[in-house]
This record gives sequence, C-alpha cells and structure tokens, in this order.
Amino acid sequence: MKCPYCNMEGCKVIESRSADEGSSVRRRRECENCFRRFTTYEVVETIPVVVIKRSGQREKFDRKKVFEGLMRACANRAISVGEIDKMVDEIEAKVQNSLEREVSSSVIGEYSMDLLKNKDEVAYIRFASVYRQFKDVSAFMDELQKFLEKN
Repeated sequence: MKCPYCNMEGCKVIESRSADEGSSVRRRRECENCFRRFTTYEVVETIPVVVIKRSGQREKFDRKKVFEGLMRACANRAISVGEIDKMVDEIEAKVQNSLEREVSSSVIGEYSMDLLKNKDEVAYIRFASVYRQFKDVSAFMDELQKFLEKN
C-alpha cells in the first residue's frame, strides 16, 4: 500500500479491528519510509444490484433513495435517524442477499412497508399513500381498512 503522505510503498499494519458493526475492517498503518500513521478501511465488494422501475427503466440500487423515502415517511414521528438507517441496512441486506441481480422497485417498496408497519402506523400509511399511488380517497380508505383489520 502507498503512503498518502510520501507516496512510497511499504506500510505495515499496526492494528486491525472490526468497524461498522462487522461490515468492514479498520486498519491502522504506519509508513516504513516517513513513519507517519494513517487509517484504511476494508469492505467486502458487492455485486451491483439493478432496480427495475415501474417505467421499465433500470438503475443501480441507491441506498440513499431508500433512506430519503423512509425519512419523508417518518418526518415528525418518534423514529430516530439511527432507526431509519437500520431499516435501510435491513432492506439493503435483503436485496443483496437475494440471488437476483435485478430487483423490482415494488419489491423494495414492499420491504419498506413491512418494516414501517411494525415501527410506526402513521409512517406506514404515509409511505403506502405515495408508494401505492392511490387514485382516489376510496382506494386510500380500502388500504387503511386492510391495515386496521390486520392489527
């Protein structure tokens, strides 16, 4: 590994430990030339997952979009950013662990709704109203009635 300070090759690892709840390895390194220390992180390289949108358009899975959608649904609710981040982690893990390299956006939406249903009823209804694209109030009321019957 090249030193970020002097660009010489030859750095030794001083310390290694797990980071990000075991999803990466943090390594403290020291350059054998200039003796300066720096930190590197190793993460598992994942195969990119392609999301097939309703329009048929394909795009790379974007964790940030899932996070933003959940943030909008959970606005002004008693759900912390950390809890939302954990939900996004869970959704991303489900997508990555599936054997499919292409996943429908509707699958991601269903994963999101399942997690929100157990976390916060209002956030669930908010997300469902956008995700399901209700045509009128009666369609919205039908979904709400289904939700109330299950709970």
